[in-house]
Amino acid sequence: MIRWIVVMLAAFLSCDVLAASADYYTVEEIAPPPDVVPECGGLSVLPDGRVVAVFHHGEVYIYTPSTKSWQQFAEGLHDPMGVLAISPREILVTQRPELTRLIDTDGDGVADRYECVSDAWGISGNYHEFASGVVRDGEGSLYVPVSNGSNGSVPRYEVRGTFNPAGYVHSSHFSAVPYRGWVLKIATDGVITPLACGLRQPNGIGFDPQGRLFITDNQGDWIGTSKLHQVKPGRFYGHAPSLVWRDDFKPGRTVDELDQMRTEGTVLFPHAILANSPGQPVWDTTGGKFGPFAGQLFVTEHNIPRLLRVMLEEVSGELQGAATTFYEGPPLRAGSHRLAFAPDGSLWIGQSERQQGWPAGAGIQRLTWTSKTPLDIAEMHLTDRGFTLAFTLPVDPASLSTPAAIAARRYYYQYHEEYGSPQTDIHPVVTTDLHLSEDGKTLSFAVDTLLPGYIYEFTLNGIKAVQGTTLAHKLICYTANRLRDGSTAPVPRPPPTGEVRGSGKDKSKLED
Repeated sequence: MIRWIVVMLAAFLSCDVLAASADYYTVEEIAPPPDVVPECGGLSVLPDGRVVAVFHHGEVYIYTPSTKSWQQFAEGLHDPMGVLAISPREILVTQRPELTRLIDTDGDGVADRYECVSDAWGISGNYHEFASGVVRDGEGSLYVPVSNGSNGSVPRYEVRGTFNPAGYVHSSHFSAVPYRGWVLKIATDGVITPLACGLRQPNGIGFDPQGRLFITDNQGDWIGTSKLHQVKPGRFYGHAPSLVWRDDFKPGRTVDELDQMRTEGTVLFPHAILANSPGQPVWDTTGGKFGPFAGQLFVTEHNIPRLLRVMLEEVSGELQGAATTFYEGPPLRAGSHRLAFAPDGSLWIGQSERQQGWPAGAGIQRLTWTSKTPLDIAEMHLTDRGFTLAFTLPVDPASLSTPAAIAARRYYYQYHEEYGSPQTDIHPVVTTDLHLSEDGKTLSFAVDTLLPGYIYEFTLNGIKAVQGTTLAHKLICYTANRLRDGSTAPVPRPPPTGEVRGSGKDKSKLED
């Protein structure tokens, strides 16, 4: 196991990147509550800056940063994987069997009432049937992602909810009971709406500042690489077994038929390049307290010590965009899967190894901006002929003059029932017509071939700021689901004309 972790870290990390991360953000270790296994399943921050944390063995604690002290709020929960603090006296927790409201009725700091808000989903007894988070919209409705069962085990002898054998696929993660692989909406009047399906192992959910709902999903069967989805009612995101709970379910659909039904991820995270197991998405709403990325999206990565940053834009009526590394390497631990911003602008990170052999760490850390601005890509946008990159600092034009300043390629991931996908139809991409704006902060360029349905991967080599600062993160990947003219990739895909690389299979991850 140790050798595997070393190999993974060597493949992902470089000395330059580690130094860049440490220069601009500090990592603080938060000591866990005494005698608590520090596997954190969820984080939420109260308006006064206190942090609510749930731990996998069932405890709920509140942390006061000023005194570095913990107060237990509740205990006895079943594998809590999400938390939403409504107030110091009311906290919502997703545990394996239900969404629970914890209430402190007498104000002594300890919950004395545990109420079931919803237990609308079924349980087959499979070890991997999580409820990985809870969020609330502006009208008070709640949203919960419900994971599939894992084909690493089987349904058990007693189940809750209707058991549908059509949803039990031995070779895949399965949806044998309602509503595995779905996002559920729970209205304020208690009405339950199965909102969208086709998710394999969603491990994080969040609203952006505009009130749009997003969720991450993890690579595996039916899912070629990990993804970020915008959740919209009625959509199917590709993992087939959960379709059994739709009114229009029809057995025996072909892969091409399913492909025509599905909605591709808003942003794809190239496997073993950016992420293996993404978790909770959160938006920087600190107004600049966390650095030069206000309003942008941050996502956890479980397998290695890394956080991702996502830049979204609307193209032809749908969101898509780019992803890059934000922070990586020690002292950040692996195992990150929960995030929460505090009023002071710091980012709290919850980590878990789940004690089942997954290569990770466990605990809580806090990331704080040092007030130094890195040279980094602030935004990326698709144009009619290529892309524009906006930088956080003015770029030295001389650093763009070498032929290798931008190395690029394009590829896609196959849609099929197999576990993962290789990078498919890999082609080099030639960049031309580079133009740097007068202020040195915006670079535009064309590409020789711009096609929908591809990931465009760019590596920026040797680019420096005017004052000599090197680029903090060189790799950025843009998911071009559609072009500015509205065109999308054909379904099914034509036979690839470029390289098909690797098997795409990697089962050494949290979601198995």
